[in-house]
Order: sequence, then C-alpha cells, then structure tokens
Amino acid sequence: MIRINLNIAIVSMVKPKPATNLSIVSECIAVPETKSSNFTHHTLENVNVSKLRGFEWNEYQQGLILGAFFWLHWLTQIPGGMLANKYGTKLIFGLANFVSVLLCFLIPTASFLGYEYLIVIRLLQGTIAGFAWPSMHAMTARWIPPNERSKFVTSYVGSSVGAALTFPVCGVIIHAWGWEYVFYISGILGTLWYATWYFLVFDSPSEHPRISDQEKEYILNSLGKSVSKEKPPVPWKAILTSVPVWTNTFAQIGGLWGLFTVMTNGPMFFKSVHGWNITTTGFLSGLPHLARMMFAYAFSTLADYLLTTNKMTRTNVRKFATCFCNIGQGLCMIVMAYSGCNYTMAIVFLTAATGIHGASATGALANLVDISPNYASILLGMANGSGAIGGFISPVIVGLLTTNNHSAEQWQKVFWIAACILISTGTFFVLFAESELQWWNNPSNKKYGEKRNGSELLTLNDDGERQKFNNEEQLKGVTSED
Repeated sequence: MIRINLNIAIVSMVKPKPATNLSIVSECIAVPETKSSNFTHHTLENVNVSKLRGFEWNEYQQGLILGAFFWLHWLTQIPGGMLANKYGTKLIFGLANFVSVLLCFLIPTASFLGYEYLIVIRLLQGTIAGFAWPSMHAMTARWIPPNERSKFVTSYVGSSVGAALTFPVCGVIIHAWGWEYVFYISGILGTLWYATWYFLVFDSPSEHPRISDQEKEYILNSLGKSVSKEKPPVPWKAILTSVPVWTNTFAQIGGLWGLFTVMTNGPMFFKSVHGWNITTTGFLSGLPHLARMMFAYAFSTLADYLLTTNKMTRTNVRKFATCFCNIGQGLCMIVMAYSGCNYTMAIVFLTAATGIHGASATGALANLVDISPNYASILLGMANGSGAIGGFISPVIVGLLTTNNHSAEQWQKVFWIAACILISTGTFFVLFAESELQWWNNPSNKKYGEKRNGSELLTLNDDGERQKFNNEEQLKGVTSED
C-alpha cells in the first residue's frame, strides 16, 4: 500500500491536460469518448479539479517521483537480512513498515512545498522499507517445513492483495474526498496493522506462547538441523561466488523489472493511452494484482504436491515456476507492445503478465531458502536489492520515452525493454539453477565430497559428521541435502 499509493494518486495530483489538446497526447484518445461508452474516459467534466489542485509536473518529473522510492531501496536490503538474522523478523520487518507508514502522513504537505520535497519523502520511505522484504526469509526458515515452502511463500504475495485493494479503493477515495486522503487513510491502516503485528507475531515456534506441542514438534523435526541457533560469520566469498545464488538474483531482477513496469506505470498507461478516468483506472490497475495472488496460490499448491509425491525434483519445480514467471511474463509484454489502442487486449495481457509473476513465490523466492536456510534473509536481500534496480530505472525510462508523447508506439518500446530482460533472465535460471542445500549453509563444515580411506568411502553429512559407505552403490545418489 505505501509503495504504490502514490502511483494511483499522482494521476489526479497532476493538472489534467485540456480536452482540446487530447489529440497531441495519444492517438487512442484523440477524440473524447461519449458517456455511452462502457468505460468512462478522461475528460475535464470527469475530473473534480477543486480536489486535484493541479501540480504542473511534466512526465520526466513524474518519473523521478515514482522512481524515488527505489533509488536507495536496494541499499538496505542486505543489511535488512543481516539484522533480521541477528535480531529477528518481528522487530526489523515491523519497524521498517511502521516508520514508512508514518511518513505517509507527510506526503500531502511535501507535495505542496514542491516535487523535490515529495521526492525526499519517497526516498526515505523506500530506504527504510528496504529493510523489510529480506527480513521475511529469516522467519520463513524457522517456521516452514521444506515441502511446504512454496505455498507459504505465497504469503509474500500479500503485496498483490495490497495492490489489488489499494488501486480501486484509492480511486474511490480520490473521487470522493481528494487525493490527500489516500495518504492519511494509508497511514491509519498501516498503524493498525503494526499494532496487530507487534502483539501476535513471534520469530520461531519455540518462542510462540500459544502454539501446540504437537505442531511445534512437527515443525522443528521437519527442519532438522538445517537452521542453526548460533550462526558463524557470513561466508561472503562462498555466497558471492555461488552460481545458484546468482541464478536466483538474475531471476529476481527480471521478474521485478516486469512487475514494477506494470505496477508503477500501469495507472499512467491506462489514463494517458486509453483515457480512463480515475475510478476506472484504479479498478483496471488493481485487477492484475488480484490475478497474481490467485495464480501464486494455485501454482504453489501444485508445486508442493509435485514435491511431496516425488513427481518432480525440487530443482525442476523451481525451474518450472521461474520459466512461467519470467519467460511467460515476457511473452505477455510482447503482446502488450502490439496491443495498440485495443484496450481489451491491453487489459487481458497486462493482467496475465502480472498474474504470472505470482509463480515467483514458488521459483526464485522459495529457492533461496532451499539453498541456504541459515542465510536466506541475506540472500533475499541480495536478490531483492538487485531487483530494485528496475524499480527506479523503469519509471525514468518511461518518463524519457513518453515525455509529451504518450503514443502507443512509445509505450511499445517500454514493453519490449521489459520483455527482453524477462526472457533473458528466465532462460539463465532454467539453464543453471539448482536447489540443493549448499555446503556453505554451515561454513564450519568442509565442502561436501567423497574421500577414500582404504576400502571405505567417506562423505560429510549436513552436520559435518563423517558417514561411512562400504561401496560405490551405497554412496550413489547421496546429495548435500541428504
């Protein structure tokens, strides 16, 4: 909510162009639509000008405002994971969100002072919120059994619930009371959320005062010793030279580039190219995120079924999901690029592109916990921090491409850039990803491998203990996870 409420509010914060000038904005809305249309288009009579106040920000300035949240968002990702590893997700995730929520109350005042002040507030929000996302994996690693991770990580797609509700609800709020109330109401709801988080959430089953003994024992036995209570120093060299880590990072960069392209710029696309009013824009911008939530849950249920029934290996499940997420999303972007003024095609494939991204919960996101539960929050910080690049570059690119020219041809370039990044990163993951527990998950161990000692074959298990195998046949198929 706090990340995207400005994306819909800015549509009404900026002074609308006169109806007589619509022909220079986009060929799709060269002639204002009549009220007989199924969707109400954007004309001056549809706008409550007294509530808009009308900031005269050009497209480039709007791109800076929308991208400011992500300028330093990447900087606090890895520290967020490290702090959660040390102090717990409850503290880090909770405060990161709550402080960002409080800054919502300052956005209206900053806007009237000047767009530079608004950029500063959004910069602060994004920097502080950067601690939140990676900290979640620290809690996931302590609560969720391996074969249930796909389904649980869909809880991260709660961000889509926020988007699905925020866009249409904010559209109604703006229409009824004005854009300022979007930020006041977001602040109030965020404060109520933090109160429930503070009193109801605990970092591990062992700390929860109301969990049953049966459930606690089930979770702890399922996790085994893959999650250490006391962790040695972070094995940075092993992490930074790990191919599985970088395959996940690149997949996250691609997936988030596509998601941010439609999440950040979707409202402006519908308004400027297809001419929808603020209420319709809110509805059409929220619909794709509802699809993302539903797709994420359905896909993760299928993935956990494939894992528990041994119908597919964990690595192939993660590859299957990322192929859907990145390559599938990229193909939708290509169709979007050629949708032109066909608003039905634009709605359908923008919804499909966002919905398909829900598979990321089963793919790269879950895979980070697979390869290293002990350092999953730090890995998510790396992956999500790198992915945040798209959050601030994409709006700037859109601003540069569409300044004084919101034609379908210019938006075609936006969608093609996203498609190329999505398909290339998805292909890289499919070729090189793996989901085996990495040896550096417990860096006090030596790297897994075979050692010969006379006629015996030796290997190291997950706890660093020497296990004896009398022949090659017994050793065959043993993995680091085993």
